[in-house]
Amino acid sequence: METNALGTAHNRRRYSSPTILLLQLQTSRQTPAKISLRTSVCDFQAVMAASGPPGSRPTECVTKVALSISCKNLLDMDAFSKSDPLCVFFMNSSGSQWWEVGRTEKIMNCLNPTFSKTFVIDYYFEMVQKLKFVVYDIDSDSCNLEGADFLGELECTLGQVVSSGKLTRPLLMKDKRPAGKGTITICAEERTDNRVVEFECAGRQLDKKDFFGKSDPFLEFYKQTETGWQLAHRTEVVKYNLNPVWRPFRIPLQSLCGGDVEKSIKIDCYDYNNSGSHDFIGSFQTTLSQIQQSSLTYAAEFECINSKKKQKKKGYKNSGVIVIKHCKIAIDFTGSNGDPRFPQSLHYINPHGYNEYLSAIWAVGSIEGVVTAYQQCLPKVKLYGPTNFSPVINHVAHFGRQAMQQETASQYFVLLIITDGVITDMDETRRAIVNASRLPMSIIIVGVGAADFSAMEFLDGDDGILRSATGEAAMRDIVQFVPFRQFQNGPQEMLAQSVLAEVPGQVVSFFNTMKLTPPHTDLSTSAPPIDVS
Repeated sequence: METNALGTAHNRRRYSSPTILLLQLQTSRQTPAKISLRTSVCDFQAVMAASGPPGSRPTECVTKVALSISCKNLLDMDAFSKSDPLCVFFMNSSGSQWWEVGRTEKIMNCLNPTFSKTFVIDYYFEMVQKLKFVVYDIDSDSCNLEGADFLGELECTLGQVVSSGKLTRPLLMKDKRPAGKGTITICAEERTDNRVVEFECAGRQLDKKDFFGKSDPFLEFYKQTETGWQLAHRTEVVKYNLNPVWRPFRIPLQSLCGGDVEKSIKIDCYDYNNSGSHDFIGSFQTTLSQIQQSSLTYAAEFECINSKKKQKKKGYKNSGVIVIKHCKIAIDFTGSNGDPRFPQSLHYINPHGYNEYLSAIWAVGSIEGVVTAYQQCLPKVKLYGPTNFSPVINHVAHFGRQAMQQETASQYFVLLIITDGVITDMDETRRAIVNASRLPMSIIIVGVGAADFSAMEFLDGDDGILRSATGEAAMRDIVQFVPFRQFQNGPQEMLAQSVLAEVPGQVVSFFNTMKLTPPHTDLSTSAPPIDVS
C-alpha cells in the first residue's frame, strides 16, 4: 500500500474514504513475475496470449501447475509398526461438492512421507480454486479407503499454494482439532515446458545389504533447489537383485532440472525394507548434459558412492555402478496437453508467434497481508474528504511512465480502489484515466455500500469509449467496476473472478498494441535441440 498514494487524499475534509491498493507486475521470459507490495509479496501466474478483437471475451488466463506433497509427524495408527500413508487430492466444483483428482502412492511404515506422485492441474488467475488433501493410513493391498484410518486433512486454495511456492500447514481432524503434530507441505511448480526425459537404468554389483538375502534396490532422482534437494522421481523396487534393471520411465524436464541441462541432479540408491527404514547403498551427482554425452557411444556409468563407508573402509572403491542405458529428451504429446489447434493447448502458437514455451509469464495470487495492514492502519489515520480519484491515478501513472522508458514488457501496474461514495473530481478523473490508458496499468474499482455508483459505471466504459471532459478518447478500456452488493450473498470466489476477469486481456492487449515483448535473458544454458525420435 503506497503511503504517497494514500497521503494524496489525506489532506481534505471528510466525505468518504476509498481504500487503495497498488500492484506492480514485473515480467521476464525465464522467471515468474512478482507483484511488489509493501504489505506482502505475491505471485500470480498467467500466460500471455493474443488479444481478441474489441468486445471479445477476456483472455482466459490459465497455466499448468504441478503439485507435490510431503508430510511430517503423522499419527501412528498401527500397533506393531508405523502408519502406511496415502494422500487423496480433491478439488471443489461448487458449494460443498468435492471431486477426487487423484491419489499418491502408498508408502509403507513411514510417518514422514515424501510422495513421488505429482498432480498437474490448471491454475486460473481470476478464479478461487479450493483444494483438499486427505491423508489415510492404508492397511489393504488394494489401497481401498474403506477401513482406512484417517490421519488428517488440509483445505486451502490453489492461489495460496502458488503465491507461497511451498505451503506448510498443520493437518486437522474432522472436528478441526490438530492431528497430533502432523503437518503437510504442498509445493507448486509452474509447468511451462512439457519436455520429458526418458530413462532406462540398471545397476551392477550393488552392495548386499540384507543378511539372509540380496538387496532390494530402488532409485530416487532429485532436483537441486534453493532450499535443498527436491524429489523428482522414485523407481519401483527390484526384489533380491544386485544387478537390477528398472522399468523405463519418464521425468518432466522442468521437475528434474528446471529445463537447464547443466544443472546438477542427484541420484540415490537404497535397499528397500518393509520396516520403512531403507538402507542407503550409495549416491552420485551429475547433469543431463554429462549423461547425454556419456551415453553417445553405449551407456553412461556412474559409481555409486557411500561416503560414510568410504571414510571407514580403506581401499573402498564404490558400492556398485548405476548404468543409464538410455537418456533422451523428447516432447510429451499426450492428450493432457490439449489439441494444438486451440488456445488452451500448450502447443498452440497464436497469431503473434507465442506459445507457452516462448511467452512471458505474469504471476499473481492470493494477496496476503493486506487485511492485516488495513486493520493496523485504520485506528491510526484520520479520514478526510472529498473523495478524489485523480491524484492517486496520476500517482500510479507516474510509475507507468517510468516503466515505459525501459521499452520492454517488464512492468504492469494494477490499482485497486475500494470506495463507498460518489467521487467529487469526475472531470479530473476522466482525464487521468484517458492519459493512463496509454500506460501499462489497469484500474479495478469495487463499490461497497448502497451509494449511487452510476459514476463508476460510466468510468468502466463498457457502453462505449471513455472520453475526457474535452472529448479526448481513451486508447483502451482500463477500468473494471464491480458493485460488491451484487456478490455479498454469493460465494466469495465469484467476486474475485468478476474483479480479475478483464485484467489478463488488458495486460496482453497493451503490450501487443505497443509492440513490446518481455526482456530476454541469457539462454546459453538452455536444453539442446529436441530429439523426438
